[in-house]
Amino acid sequence: MTPSGDQLEDAVVSHIEDRPISSILIIIAMQTEALPLVNKFQLTEELSMLPKGVPWVCYRGIYKNLNINLIWPGKDLSLGVDSVGTVSASLVTYASIQALKPDLIINAGTAGGFKAKGASVGDVFLASACAFHDRRIPIPVFDMYGVGLRQAFCSPNLLKELNLKVGKLSTGDSLDMSPQDEASIIANDATIKDMEGAAVAYVADLLKVPAIFVKAVTYIVDGEKPTAEEFLQNLVAVTAALDQAVTQVLDFVNGKCLSQL
Repeated sequence: MTPSGDQLEDAVVSHIEDRPISSILIIIAMQTEALPLVNKFQLTEELSMLPKGVPWVCYRGIYKNLNINLIWPGKDLSLGVDSVGTVSASLVTYASIQALKPDLIINAGTAGGFKAKGASVGDVFLASACAFHDRRIPIPVFDMYGVGLRQAFCSPNLLKELNLKVGKLSTGDSLDMSPQDEASIIANDATIKDMEGAAVAYVADLLKVPAIFVKAVTYIVDGEKPTAEEFLQNLVAVTAALDQAVTQVLDFVNGKCLSQL
């Protein structure tokens, strides 16, 4: 009997998940978050895989048995600030997958946390799922498309080994939180909030590349301090916790197959 299309697809997926992970794509939004990892793993800048004219920056190197590619969207060409947000994240993720064909994506970065959900500054979370909170389309089915809920790659052994916190991630293109955003974040049951994760998850899902999301809390969204002030105050210190967590993830992933995560 000739295998059906679904059977062939299942066989391919099974083969991929049983193959040792060798290529890792790390996507990070900000230079401050990226450089500690670049220095720790002695990554070198690589220009050849990037489209001409974009500000994106790619660093490459080898860590143990892993080929590491770390990409950040670079500085805005007009304003000179980090190119944060969902648009840059989507473009960088798509182009990087096409060029590098990674086995696994790690979207690492900082995030806001909700104390009502148990988050504190310095906590590192492994996101269980990602959704948008600022794509409000109040039309049946379009509303679900706007939320864009996607599950992170299931990695129970990684979670157990690293003893990270786990929670849902909500993504939007604003650092602050409007009342409408807050209502959507509550509906998303989110513990952490960022500006890239759900966009990375969308592209990863579209191109069938497993992705995990490692997020370190720099500010408390439902706290007393002004968001921007607390974010900048804690960015460097919390990035050190993020650096450590990503290193632990790579150490765990090294030599394993996707099915072992």
